[in-house]
Amino acid sequence: MFETLKREIQYLGGVKRMLGAIKDVDPASNRLICDDLERLSDQYSQNIAFLEDDKTMTYQGMEDYANRVANWALSEGCKPGDTVAVFLRNRLEYVAVWFGLTKVGVIPALLNFQLTGQALSHCINISDSKLVIIDTEMLDAFETAKDDLTNAPKVFVGYGNSGDYHDFDLALSNIPPNRPSRDIRDGIKAGDQCMKMFTSGTTGLPKAAKVTHVRAQNYMRGFAAGAKTGQSDRMLMVLPMYHATGGLCGVGAAISNGGGVIVRPKFSASKFWDEAVEYEATLFMYVGELCRFLLSTPPHPKETAHKIRWAMGNGLRPEVWPGFVGRFNIPNVIEFYGATEGNVSLVSVNGPVGAVGRVPTYLKSKFNCDIIRYDVETGTNVRGSDGFCIRTDNDEVGELIGEIQADNPRFRFDGYENNKEATNSKILRDVFKKGDAWFRTGDLMKRDALGYYYFMDRVGDTYRWKAENVATGEVAAVLSDFKGVTQANVYGVQVPGYDGRAGMASIVSEAAPDLKALKAHIDASLPLYARPVFLRMSKETDTTSTFKFKKTNLVKAGFDPANISEPLYYACAATGAYKPVTKEVFKGITSGTIRL
Repeated sequence: MFETLKREIQYLGGVKRMLGAIKDVDPASNRLICDDLERLSDQYSQNIAFLEDDKTMTYQGMEDYANRVANWALSEGCKPGDTVAVFLRNRLEYVAVWFGLTKVGVIPALLNFQLTGQALSHCINISDSKLVIIDTEMLDAFETAKDDLTNAPKVFVGYGNSGDYHDFDLALSNIPPNRPSRDIRDGIKAGDQCMKMFTSGTTGLPKAAKVTHVRAQNYMRGFAAGAKTGQSDRMLMVLPMYHATGGLCGVGAAISNGGGVIVRPKFSASKFWDEAVEYEATLFMYVGELCRFLLSTPPHPKETAHKIRWAMGNGLRPEVWPGFVGRFNIPNVIEFYGATEGNVSLVSVNGPVGAVGRVPTYLKSKFNCDIIRYDVETGTNVRGSDGFCIRTDNDEVGELIGEIQADNPRFRFDGYENNKEATNSKILRDVFKKGDAWFRTGDLMKRDALGYYYFMDRVGDTYRWKAENVATGEVAAVLSDFKGVTQANVYGVQVPGYDGRAGMASIVSEAAPDLKALKAHIDASLPLYARPVFLRMSKETDTTSTFKFKKTNLVKAGFDPANISEPLYYACAATGAYKPVTKEVFKGITSGTIRL
């Protein structure tokens, strides 16, 4: 009884803090994200807001820089509703750039700084950008995309040599840092769009998600309240700042209460603890694979000498979580679930290992999410005899969905920019009653009797083999637990003559693994149907900049040695061992003379 009471008090305390922080966020008001940031600039003017290497930017410095950007945009003929593409690496000025644009109602399109060629030109084109701000370090990437731009935006290059383009630094230096009149954005409401962010593009070209002022405010304020941050806190930011996890949730956790953000150009596992100690980080924003990378590194002399008191992020898998917080002495974890474009948000503040959030029965009316049955084999949501979807039972895996409520800013779904087909594909209709509409997350989850939610797999990643459903995440967890394996990307491949898809794993390891020992580990840890049929020994695993695995090319290559130059093996039924896939073996498997 005492433990139950303690759990509920802690849970309600966290919920109360986070809801209290966003209580005045109102889609009908004219209090925008830039109003929040102006208030913070005035309140904490001399505090350090951002630091990068030996450079710092105070809140007043952020305000001054943002004002120059705002007035520059006006001088270039921008008006409220126009879009400016921002193609910058993580840097001291990043937030100040988009902050300045929002001051005059201009919508920043935050581009993935790892994009090149077709993907980059596609994002600029669908964003309908009038201007493009490019980091000089990104100029070579832009050159690969410029010939495919359809709307001929005016290009400015900053933070170094501008080459043949307009000089962004010079343009700003000639503009005074006067705060623009608020009248310029007076007609904009908090429920209106404030920026465009892009999906990771793991299965195709990225889509532009619409982010409202309300959503940005909720993200930035909520995490600050959850971690009870203050002016002495510093967030170690190694995630890309063009993404909501890093650029809104992580940045907001620090600056919403007067703290600072330690800006790093990118994540480095070997430098992480040195940076954490050197810059006196107290917070750190993660995605799950980042934690896995850190856990796979050799012991570091500073890995417990840091001051980090909160780690917050998403995707910290159960097989990594205990080892991570234990080895690195991380006292508190905020694990959350959400998508940039989605309408479902869950948060677990110091909850049980693996939980991404909680919806207790007595607060269910405050949330819009539910889990419905999903048939992995047919790829459809199961419906009953009445034609409606069926809720899962406790501990039963199904697809997480979120009711779309147009009058509630937390539960709206604004869709994708210039992509009606993709928007409609995410909406499930007539779910529990005629006329209702729910957002399809595409994520398989389960919930327990206490209302804790646990992520299981992506809808497209779970596959069916030998009449059983296989969750790629569970298989990857077992493979990653084998000594020396640093990454395991699991997926299903089609094999002629077999129903479903056979399991295949792309494995990155410190050295060539002992296949006999690996097979014994797999056999002892997984049921027959879940054991990978094929293994591909890769030098590296292809991931997005937010460490999500890319599987499209792996699935396309399949288990054909003609498509793969890396070592390739199959589970030989005759010997019980993993054997090389040669051209002859491939022919035997596809013709049916070699059975799996």
